[in-house]
Amino acid sequence: MKIAVVGATGMVGQVMLQVLHERGFENHEILPVASDKSKGKEVAFADKKLKVIGLKDALEAKPDMALFSAGGGTSLEWAPKFAEQGCYVIDNSSAWRMEEGIPLVVPEINGDLLEKGKYIIANPNCSTIQMLMVLAPLHRKYGIDRVVVSTYQSITGTGVKAVQQLENEKQGLSGEMAYPYPIHENALPHCDVFMENGYTKEEMKLVNETHKILDPTIAVTATAVRIPVKGGHSESVNLEFKSEYQISDLKRLLAESPGISLQDNTDVNQYPMPRYAEGKDEVFVGRIRRDLSKVNALNLWIVADNLRKGAATNAVQIAEMLQEKGIV
Repeated sequence: MKIAVVGATGMVGQVMLQVLHERGFENHEILPVASDKSKGKEVAFADKKLKVIGLKDALEAKPDMALFSAGGGTSLEWAPKFAEQGCYVIDNSSAWRMEEGIPLVVPEINGDLLEKGKYIIANPNCSTIQMLMVLAPLHRKYGIDRVVVSTYQSITGTGVKAVQQLENEKQGLSGEMAYPYPIHENALPHCDVFMENGYTKEEMKLVNETHKILDPTIAVTATAVRIPVKGGHSESVNLEFKSEYQISDLKRLLAESPGISLQDNTDVNQYPMPRYAEGKDEVFVGRIRRDLSKVNALNLWIVADNLRKGAATNAVQIAEMLQEKGIV
């Protein structure tokens, strides 16, 4: 197979190449793709150096699959061109997520939506993926009425410019700003742009994507905060269930769910943290406790590496599922 990685020089694109190698795709032909200004540069894949090509060259190469992580504008323009050639596009931007007829996929939850002929597949938002990995098994068993989520998001979700801003501020250097304020020793309740309803786009992604992937009847409200960490996103989540639950049963269910790692032993200070989630594919959940203020309500804490399961790994898992189903 030929697999194009569009946005190969970016933070997510680099992790996509790494995950493709880790998950056994090194025997396929990998085409690293980026903007014209990056053409000719080299990127590492397995033990090789691959030359970056432009989008036109990639299109002419007729890949079987294309993993896009190059921004919404690029995806809107180029994904249909690849799809017209019979290439399955797995897009990491927000461009296609809420488009009717476009599958929005977390393989562990709704991989059954992948079908022959559905050439554009949307990768959900990183914050949504990790939250729904935990919510999906709980919803199937107990039925979720309402979700209140506050996120504590890594600067890597913004990109390399944000990482550089933090490094500059830690060293007392001035430089280009990814955010309107300093991020070092700060917390910005501002992820993405503000909308007319007072929420940010990031907050509304959590609402809308939960409805599309899991259940449109679940009430969801979100506050998204950027914090000066690099390891991954953290989420404080409060759930209200339709039915009664026992903490021990609920923990057992999560421990047995694919892709989830239960870290919940306060006797030895065991709970998820982005520092230890970095570079891992699992979604970590802990601080699981009954909400004492309301019947059938629960509090929990969810952490995952936003560049891995929140982006690159989920995309590669979709590619694997396309293969397993014989679609590609």
